[in-house]
Amino acid sequence: MRARKTGVVLGLAAVTLGAAACGGSGDSGKVRLSLVSYSTPQAAFEDIIKEFQKTPEGKNITFTKSFGASGEQSRAVANGLKADIVEFSLESDMTRLVDAGLVDAGWNSGPQKGMVSNSVVVLATRKGNPKNIKTWDDLLKPGVQVITPNPFTSGGAQWNIMAAYGAKADKGADKKAGTAYLHALFKNVPVQDSSARKALQTFSGGKGDVMLAYENEAIFAKQNNQPLDYIVPDDTLLIENPVAVTKKSAHPKEAQAFLTYLYGKKAQEIFVKNGYRPVVDGVPGGERFPNPPGLFTIADFGGWPKVKKEFFDPKGSIMADVEKGIGVSVEG
Repeated sequence: MRARKTGVVLGLAAVTLGAAACGGSGDSGKVRLSLVSYSTPQAAFEDIIKEFQKTPEGKNITFTKSFGASGEQSRAVANGLKADIVEFSLESDMTRLVDAGLVDAGWNSGPQKGMVSNSVVVLATRKGNPKNIKTWDDLLKPGVQVITPNPFTSGGAQWNIMAAYGAKADKGADKKAGTAYLHALFKNVPVQDSSARKALQTFSGGKGDVMLAYENEAIFAKQNNQPLDYIVPDDTLLIENPVAVTKKSAHPKEAQAFLTYLYGKKAQEIFVKNGYRPVVDGVPGGERFPNPPGLFTIADFGGWPKVKKEFFDPKGSIMADVEKGIGVSVEG
């Protein structure tokens, strides 16, 4: 088990929309791409776009950008939000666009299976860890407040839940124990924000004793002023984040060039600097990430289609029952 000191991200908007550089689609020779992403990689994308625009492939490309809760972003694109490149917290939000005919079914056929960054679920605490949080069991202690987003709007919340469930259910072998743990855990959750970034802002505002979070959120927060500690549990879940070009992109060649750039060492190094684990070999800094001995993946539970139905169907699922038991809406 490992702990590191870090700080909390402050003041980042959950949803932003703006241009990454001067110029627009009407400028001579300029192409404007629309990036729609979940909330947490915002800072990484700002830096990646700047570096991409220095390359021959990116010098005439500008961007509009939208960041928000993964599920909300996916549904917005399905409902007509313009997007050339989409990145989400979890694969099921990409599958929604495949089913809608907006992303090619072969989006995950490459060497990285369509995943552009990795992370793990960690336990973030106040500086000095005053509640002495060390394991998943400690989250159930009386008086401990746990911050995690709403799983019916946030992809990050779904990763958190599956990490907690898998750790207590022996990767799904003991369903009864895992389900009982989730019911007990959420009795200690005082508020459920719509996205992982909003949950981080809630924690930074002083609410809660421990936060379930992406490892990259905790590492990225180290660059800010309000410190916290975090623990990588021995048993935790590998987070895999998908990216794709949409089929309705007005500039597919340029969008594909940006997608290709995301897998290059420069972009992957920027992801690493922002706390993400790289998906290609040889990226500086990638060797510093700890390897939890009990690391598991979503495949251990049968993959996202099975998990979504069993855990996150608002019409009837494990988390629908958990949320109804504490009076929280399950409508995403």
